Amino acid sequence: MPNGKKSETISSTTTKKPITQTTTMMKTKMSTASSSSSATTTKSSSLSSTTSSSSSSITTITTSSTTTSSIAAAAAIEATAAESEATSLISTAAIEETSSTSTTTTSSSTSTTTTTSSSSSTAVAAEETSSTSTSTTTLSSTTEAALSTAIEETSSTSTTTSTAEAASSSTVAATEATSLTAAIEAATSWTTTSIAWNSIFLNQTTYSVGRRPYGVAVADVNSDNQPDIVTANSGSSTVSVLLNEGNGSFSSETNYSVDENPQGLAVADLNNDNNPDIVTANFGSGTISVLLNTGNGTFSSQVSYSVDSRLNAVAVADVNSDNKTDIIITIQGEHTVGVFLNIGNGTFTSATTYVARRYPFSVAVADVNNDNKPDIVTANPTSVGINVLLNVGNGTFSRQVNYSVDGDPVAVAVADFNNDNKADIVTANAESNTISVLVNVDNGTFFRPVIYAVGQHPYSVAVVDVNSDNQPDIITANRHSDTVSVRLNTGNGTFSPQTTYPVDLLPTSVAVADVNNDNQPDIITANRDSNTVSVLLHC
Repeated sequence: MPNGKKSETISSTTTKKPITQTTTMMKTKMSTASSSSSATTTKSSSLSSTTSSSSSSITTITTSSTTTSSIAAAAAIEATAAESEATSLISTAAIEETSSTSTTTTSSSTSTTTTTSSSSSTAVAAEETSSTSTSTTTLSSTTEAALSTAIEETSSTSTTTSTAEAASSSTVAATEATSLTAAIEAATSWTTTSIAWNSIFLNQTTYSVGRRPYGVAVADVNSDNQPDIVTANSGSSTVSVLLNEGNGSFSSETNYSVDENPQGLAVADLNNDNNPDIVTANFGSGTISVLLNTGNGTFSSQVSYSVDSRLNAVAVADVNSDNKTDIIITIQGEHTVGVFLNIGNGTFTSATTYVARRYPFSVAVADVNNDNKPDIVTANPTSVGINVLLNVGNGTFSRQVNYSVDGDPVAVAVADFNNDNKADIVTANAESNTISVLVNVDNGTFFRPVIYAVGQHPYSVAVVDVNSDNQPDIITANRHSDTVSVRLNTGNGTFSPQTTYPVDLLPTSVAVADVNNDNQPDIITANRDSNTVSVLLHC
């Protein structure tokens, strides 16, 4: 959370520093292998456990399942175990579902699996030196028939059983559409912490930026068809621009001065010249800074617009249908959101403000009610909820509607998670180490949240299809574990256990884009305490 500490302002417009790049080669990868156990029922979206083998490697997997219930009990899950020999073990997914009109009962079990594989193993397994995965799955019921999933893992010494679930509009109880609050009765919770890297992303490469980078964005700022990196640096009151040199490698940063303590960052064409410009929300000075692109990835000196209060986040969208990009900010000190309308050539009106309950900290702008007008969604950690402000036309917005989520939501993103052509919402909840997924009912109203665990203190969230299955996945930057979490969409807006990847110290923001032109999205984080960005290329 921002502390409002004033920071030194750098007066020079551009500076160059030599590139700092560190690459840690990943020795190990994981691949998944699955087989069906006898006397089990297989669901259409089955879960496969990971088996690792090498001549001396040992994989330890600990899975625990607990049950919670907000309304009734959850679905009874029965797991069977099959013995296997000491060479290579393959876990199987067992799914048994019991439904009734209003009640579901869930049983859970906890066990620990230790697998040792020999070099002559015939199982399909990837080579790794050492990896540890911990899974905790929690399932809670809804007022409709709930969906439950049991994972059975077998070995020569013990058996692991997990439960998973799918939450969709038919299985999650709807919120009262016009209510100011939607209480958390979590339909599903599945927690998995993994320190074993899968085969999606390579180890990080780091690049130096300004002091205490807080926000990161990716855009092609010099028209060479290669995405570049921009950071907002709260400690040096600058933005850093790193130009893409090809194959996902980047130049040393060029720095531009902005106002005090920039935290929010967006990059978009603000003056309709087909060059992306930069806008920052400056916490310390209570201003936004606009830096227009002058061509070839260079930027003019900032133009500032004041709101005289602490700002956290910024988003951009054409909210009044005039084909000009407007600016939306969260004004923490006034518990409002502010809208700066673009009046042409990258200049803006004074902000019009709308109440957004206590402490709006993050903002996303998207059409959530299918009227072709972008609406505003904020994450409010103090009120433990999100606010939805519907666009009523001409860039004006209705009164907020609030939905409860999980502890301390500090970041928000919007995407259609269940392929129903309606925008859903995800929040990153710092204090509870979770994300909340709210599926769109219709007309911009939302079901109660489904909770999934991620790394420690998630502070930023991005939504992109990272595995080319045409379903948006969720990525979080986890400040206190120095990791990013990736949760793959398994269909119908439900998500697989997380896989985590290490990055530099205190990742505060995450962006996802294809930076090496291989048609695969890569991950970029801004790491506040190491003054770096991390680039994780897609395998």
